[in-house]
Amino acid sequence: MVEYQTELDTVLKAVADPIRRQLLADLREGPKTVGELAGPLAMSFAGASKHIGVLVRARLVRQEKHGRERVCELRARSLQPLQEWLDSYAEFWSGRLDALELALKENEHGKE
Repeated sequence: MVEYQTELDTVLKAVADPIRRQLLADLREGPKTVGELAGPLAMSFAGASKHIGVLVRARLVRQEKHGRERVCELRARSLQPLQEWLDSYAEFWSGRLDALELALKENEHGKE
C-alpha cells in the first residue's frame, strides 16, 4: 500500500500544476518536441524542460533524444493509480446519489 500511495502522491503532485496538465493535454495528440510543447505556452525551453522533468519523474511522460531534439510522449497508463483512487470515490458518491434519488421519489409520492 505504501508503494501505491507514493506513486499516487507523485502523480497528484505532477498534475496539480495547470501548465503540466496542459502539457499532458498537448501530448494526447501525439509525441512532440520540447520546443513544440513550450511554444503555445509562451514559455522558455528551460521552463518547459523543468515541467517536463516533473512529468518524466512521475512516469507520465517518456522522453527520448532524437539528434539534437528531445521528443516527449504521453504515458497515460501511469495515470492508473489516480483513476483507481478517483473510482473509489465515484462508487461512494454513486451510492449516496442513488439513496438521494430514492428519498426524493418517496417524498414525491407522499405529496400525492
